Amino acid sequence: MAAVAGPEEPEPGGSFRRYLARLGALRPQPGAERPDGSRRTELHLLFDQLISESCGPAPADVCALLVQACQLVHLDQEHLVSKVCQLIHHLLNRFQVMVDEQNLNFLLSYCISALKQCSSWTHVEILQALAALVYNNGPKCQKYLPDLLGQAGLLVQFSDSAQPDVELRRAAVRSMANLCLSVPGQPYLDESYRSVCFQTFLSVLQSSKTCDVDDITFCMLLQNALKGIQSLLNGGKMKLMQTDQIGSLLAVLKKCMFHGLPGLSIEMPAALYPAPLPQYDKRSPVKQEQSEPATFKKKSKGKQKKGEFAEEGREELGDVGNEPVLGADMLKLHLGDVQNSPCSDPQTRASDVAYVPAGKDPLSSHCTNWKRISSSESEYSDAEGGIQSKMRSYQANVRQGALACFLSAIKSIEKRVLYGYWSAFVPDAPGIGSPQSVSLMTIALKDPSPKTRACALQVLSAILEGSKQFLSVAEDANDHKRAFTPFSVTIASSIRELHRCLLLALVAESSSQTLTQIIKCLANLVSNAPYSRLKPGLLTRVWNQIKPYISHKDVNVRVSSLTLLGAIVSVQAPLPEVQLLLQQPSSSGLNNSGSATPHRFNSSEQWRKALPSEGEPPDKAAGCTSSEPCWLLRLCVSIIILPREDSCSDSDANFPAFSSVYEPCPLRLESLQNEQQILCVTLLLGLNHSENPLVKAAAARALGVYILFSCLRQDVMFVADTANAILNSLHDKSPNVRAKAAWSLGNLTDTLIINMETMGQSFQEEFSDLLLLKMLRSATEASKDRDKVKSNAVRALGNVLHFLQPCHIANPRFREAIEESLQALISTVQSEATMKVRWNACYALGNVFKNPALPLGEAPWTTQAYSALSSVVKSCKNFKVRIKSAMALSIPSKRECYGSTEQFCQIWSALVVALQKSEDTEDFLEFKYSASLRTQICQALLHLLSLAKSTDLPVLRETIAENGDAIGSHVLQYLKAGVEENEAGVHTDLSVLPLGLCHLSVGGAATFQTARGLVAVSEVPSPSRAAGARPGCCVLTALRAG
Repeated sequence: MAAVAGPEEPEPGGSFRRYLARLGALRPQPGAERPDGSRRTELHLLFDQLISESCGPAPADVCALLVQACQLVHLDQEHLVSKVCQLIHHLLNRFQVMVDEQNLNFLLSYCISALKQCSSWTHVEILQALAALVYNNGPKCQKYLPDLLGQAGLLVQFSDSAQPDVELRRAAVRSMANLCLSVPGQPYLDESYRSVCFQTFLSVLQSSKTCDVDDITFCMLLQNALKGIQSLLNGGKMKLMQTDQIGSLLAVLKKCMFHGLPGLSIEMPAALYPAPLPQYDKRSPVKQEQSEPATFKKKSKGKQKKGEFAEEGREELGDVGNEPVLGADMLKLHLGDVQNSPCSDPQTRASDVAYVPAGKDPLSSHCTNWKRISSSESEYSDAEGGIQSKMRSYQANVRQGALACFLSAIKSIEKRVLYGYWSAFVPDAPGIGSPQSVSLMTIALKDPSPKTRACALQVLSAILEGSKQFLSVAEDANDHKRAFTPFSVTIASSIRELHRCLLLALVAESSSQTLTQIIKCLANLVSNAPYSRLKPGLLTRVWNQIKPYISHKDVNVRVSSLTLLGAIVSVQAPLPEVQLLLQQPSSSGLNNSGSATPHRFNSSEQWRKALPSEGEPPDKAAGCTSSEPCWLLRLCVSIIILPREDSCSDSDANFPAFSSVYEPCPLRLESLQNEQQILCVTLLLGLNHSENPLVKAAAARALGVYILFSCLRQDVMFVADTANAILNSLHDKSPNVRAKAAWSLGNLTDTLIINMETMGQSFQEEFSDLLLLKMLRSATEASKDRDKVKSNAVRALGNVLHFLQPCHIANPRFREAIEESLQALISTVQSEATMKVRWNACYALGNVFKNPALPLGEAPWTTQAYSALSSVVKSCKNFKVRIKSAMALSIPSKRECYGSTEQFCQIWSALVVALQKSEDTEDFLEFKYSASLRTQICQALLHLLSLAKSTDLPVLRETIAENGDAIGSHVLQYLKAGVEENEAGVHTDLSVLPLGLCHLSVGGAATFQTARGLVAVSEVPSPSRAAGARPGCCVLTALRAG
């Protein structure tokens, strides 16, 4: 087999070793003088050959070659210095080589010395080499930071706004941005350097393009600065606190969000400030050839270029006022048969698509003539057209970079501060005669790039997420007649405008990815808007327009559509508008075009007429047939029972019968023949070694799905093969591959626990100890990676530690790995990682506590684990994490597992404090979890009571004496809830309660010093004294009596 493959790939890295040998031969030998000019010529030729080399070398060979090349080129030979820097930039970027620390130090010293000694014409190439060297190597460059980012640092000088050479400035900014990239598990830049970089990037973004600067070069400069700020916000966990800093950043981001957007040019101030109304929205005039090309000055029916913007798939919408025929085709396509609508006028139909405020033409503010920007064949030559296309692509990249940076900024700014800038980014209905303010929806509706539109919608979703408290002030149910516009009406107007614009974008969009973002954005808006305080009709428009998309060809669009429908149904109140929508019969829901449109109500008056009058049963409301079940319920049941893929076009869908909307069920793995199963598994295991990171990530994720199939998870050999493949991907250089592999590793370790519980000792004995140790070490290492990897890595750690048997724990080879993994879990619980990571870490520690073979209560790590969980349950701002930590604290089943009396009482005290703070939160969204938190803490407290020894009681009694009222009221409320659940047929295990409560009853004294507690608790007899009584009966009886 080797002979066959030989001619294609002679030897990996062989050609580079030959180049290394040739470089070695060029070293001046003692006693042999080589002509200097000849040596320089040979080096030039050799470097040119290396730059054109296409064979993939070994990383060690590349590093050795670059070091040897630098050693041969002295700094006074500037042409060769320039060529060797080009070589460094080319090889490191093309072959994605990571330089080891020793060679990195040599190459960095060389580049810095070259910048100091060589002429300015070489600096761009040297900075490009420097950028390639420092990429993802920031933590290894600490000793060079004073030379690069100090007060008189080289990068600071070259990136200064006074720098006349824009190419040089761009190369310096790129190097600085690469230095700001974070490396998981490694220290980040010091605060002083971060501040220098942030100010540099900010000044670049604030600068204006001069006439002598090339458009594409300027775009690349802006892109590098945006990437740098994004790295500072993401990697450095930078928190934006100062108003000036936030305002300056948001101002430049808004400016860059619209950079090069066809037909629009805005001027922004140096900083934005919190304000209830749009500010500083000054538009500069757009060039004639940009906004209105000569070819479009007259209406022409000439043939349009076939491929022109075909990839965007956007329909020309025009102005409804001028072209009333718009509604005919567009609405028929997207909204179904308009004959079902009570409206007959085309303009009225269009208004049903997107609500239009009084005094403005429908679609006029956002319907755009961006298509007109594309050059026709008569305007530009091929070369000019190519340049224009390239420039538009770079401008779109700037807009996408600004939006990505804005998304990172949203995570770094407190929501209450961010909402002060609401009016700068969220549209508001304009006053009569005033223009529409530019906002994120301007991009979502006008940008020719679907990717940019999706980015804008993603940012808008992030702003809307968690905005319920801010939006709750909105109100326009009653017409206000005042000399001023209240803030509540302003916010309500903004909410209505958001609905209008998003529905308009939904009609105009054809890109599936962007459609998904629009629908997700609508779902976020519906989840947070206070519809009970707004005029009815908004939800009806959303409902009418989203229905066609539940049978869309793209599965992501279908899923997000169902999510949106779920958000509408879940709107608080409940609203009569939603009740009527649910009562619509399915026959009026979908027509032959595949869309779904119930009877429409276009005004509040019609809604009022449709609502049942007092004394009239709801099922007699207009459009309701009580005999027919809800169409949405039927759809959901159909999807659950028959999970099928779309097999037909929208025009073939027959919704009421659900017979032709979906294909037959896809084959499950279990239904395949053995040979086909082996083929699928073999293919995935092979693709897991692909060099393409996208393929490798998909294969790793697919293995994580396969491992959940019962026919495969019980096969020890398949589990072992999958584990080895996933562990290989877990060490990949691509973050996406590592994230998918970590998720799959979490699934695989879940199956280990399932197999342990269902198959018993046989599976544990067959599973390789060496592989288990490898999994433990790899998961521990992955827990130091970025958050997307870490969240699943800690889940896997908890499962593996739960799976370990006494023989593993006693094995010296496992001892160090177990200790390291436990320390990793404890540090993750205490870290400032994302809440998802900390939640998984608490869950993992709970899994660890389930393993009876671990020395819980005796080992030193026990104290650290309990201390970390106790701290989290008291003070973590996320209530879900608190709930999971309280759950973990209640898992140990024996008193000995909690350690000493002192430690036991510390856990008890922490839970008491957590119970008292269970309603204290700064985030309104967390409040809905407070009841679940109290329930879990009460369970944990009563669990501790049931295990308490006599030596524990004095401290417990003292705590109860001090906080009896608070503890008693919460515990009694919890017990009552348990009684009600039992009466309703929901079993709640209260068997531990009497014993625990009786521990604290001394001479019949009340445990909890409350009026209800005195009656309800002190009369509870001990289960041991109640002959034949089921544990818990006395408690329930006493509570019922009390």
